[in-house]
Amino acid sequence: MRGPGGWWRGKSTPAKFETYTRWSFHFFGVSEILAVGLPAVGSLGPGLGGALLTLVTVHAVLCMFTVSRGLDWTRGRRPQPVRLLWTLASLTAAIAVVAILIAQRGPDRESVDATAGAVFGIVLVIGVGVLALGVRDRRQVYAIVTGFSLGVGAVCFPLDVPPPDAVIGMVGVFLGSGLLAFTALFSVWLLDAVYQLDEARETRARLAVAEERLRFGRDLHDVMGRNLAVIALKAELAVQLARRGRPEAVEQMIEVQRIAQDSQREVREVVRGYREADLAVELTGAQGVLTAAGIDCEVRGEADGLPGEVQSALGWVVRETTTNVLRHGDARRCSVALRVAEGCVVLTVENDGAEAVRDGIGGGGSGLAGLRERLRQVDGTLEAGFAGPGVFRVVAEVPLERTSMVSEVTS
Repeated sequence: MRGPGGWWRGKSTPAKFETYTRWSFHFFGVSEILAVGLPAVGSLGPGLGGALLTLVTVHAVLCMFTVSRGLDWTRGRRPQPVRLLWTLASLTAAIAVVAILIAQRGPDRESVDATAGAVFGIVLVIGVGVLALGVRDRRQVYAIVTGFSLGVGAVCFPLDVPPPDAVIGMVGVFLGSGLLAFTALFSVWLLDAVYQLDEARETRARLAVAEERLRFGRDLHDVMGRNLAVIALKAELAVQLARRGRPEAVEQMIEVQRIAQDSQREVREVVRGYREADLAVELTGAQGVLTAAGIDCEVRGEADGLPGEVQSALGWVVRETTTNVLRHGDARRCSVALRVAEGCVVLTVENDGAEAVRDGIGGGGSGLAGLRERLRQVDGTLEAGFAGPGVFRVVAEVPLERTSMVSEVTS
């Protein structure tokens, strides 16, 4: 079972940033209720203040809903919430007019004017800022900010608001809503950039795999192309000689058999070279890649002197575990330790991205199964699991005595 923070650790980096952005804008709605909604009840009384609190609460909830729909629209999950934007704009303007009317015609107390002014300014600023999440064209955002700012003057002057107060209100709404609208645009741009970078990282990984497959294909073509052409020519010559009753046909077929056997051997060498992994190279590459990805990586131990079979098997463990740490991007620290103890070489890979790595490598996929199969060929074992709160550890052990005997026999 996941701990209290498991749902957060299980998210990818872009999903975490999207959740942070979403709840940051939701906080504006909560602050709207706490900053102007609840104080209105104390200054205006339960009747008028309660009605104003209800309006502010409805506006805050509508802002939160608009934030969710607007961000979903920017990610391509929903259509643009046009009706919702118009509803929010109308309610924002209506609450602002109500606040002006309360300040002009409500109880003649300084606290009433202060409360009405706070409702007027905060509702307009937050409402306009949230509206910016539902549009992409910057000119439309400029038009929304400017339109609401000019609308303040258009409403204030007919209601006999003093000109200095009206101008101050226009400038305040323009600056406040413009700043929040800019924040909204920048947040959407940054969110898109984070998703694009994540997609680029996945694309780079797929390209690396594709390049390796192309390299293997070229190597295989280089080995088989010439030999197959020679086999075809030799076989055709043998057919012609056999039809004429010439004894040289047997020699040609023997040559074909020899070339076929050589081709089979060369293909096995290509495949063996493709499947083997150099442990020293994998350790160096893992540290470089993880460090470049912003993950603190520590590598301890040397691979010198280990049998080739052991290095190949453990190299695949390093490659697979590193790939999973990079794929999920949730780890902040990763350590790789290689040591020889009691006739066994032990490789330990540990990182603090437990939930992501467990889902990626231990959640029923083929990662661990494939590593165990490789280690089984050298009588090795593999263990994986939690080593502490939020820490995932993979331990591979390979006995040196058996592999040394195999190396001596094969040599």
